[in-house]
Amino acid sequence: MNTRFDLRQKRKARVRAKVTGTAARPRMSVFRSNQGLLVQLIDDTKGVTMAAATVKGKNKAAGKTLGAAIAELAKKRGIKIAVFDRSGYRFHGAVKEIADAAREGGLKI
Repeated sequence: MNTRFDLRQKRKARVRAKVTGTAARPRMSVFRSNQGLLVQLIDDTKGVTMAAATVKGKNKAAGKTLGAAIAELAKKRGIKIAVFDRSGYRFHGAVKEIADAAREGGLKI
C-alpha cells in the first residue's frame, strides 16, 4: 500500500516530467518540511540553484512572506518570469500563498 509520501513522490515525478527551468525562465520549486517552507529558483539545464529562500512556519502567513522574499531575490538577479513547480503538493493554502505573493512581488508565473 502506498503511503502519503509515496503518492506525493508519484505526483511530483509527473509534474517534473513536464516542467523544466532554464536560465531565462527558472523553475520555482516549493518544498514543505516539518518545520518550514523552502523555495528555490532552479536552472535545470545547468543543474544550478539561482536563488533560494526559506521561512520557519508552515501557515499561509509564512507562505506570503516567503513568496515576497523570493520575488525580491528574483528581481535582484534579473529574473522576471518563472515556472511554478508545486512538487506534488496541492495548490492550496501555503503553496498557493507563495505563488500569489510572488506574483504580487512582480514575478510572472
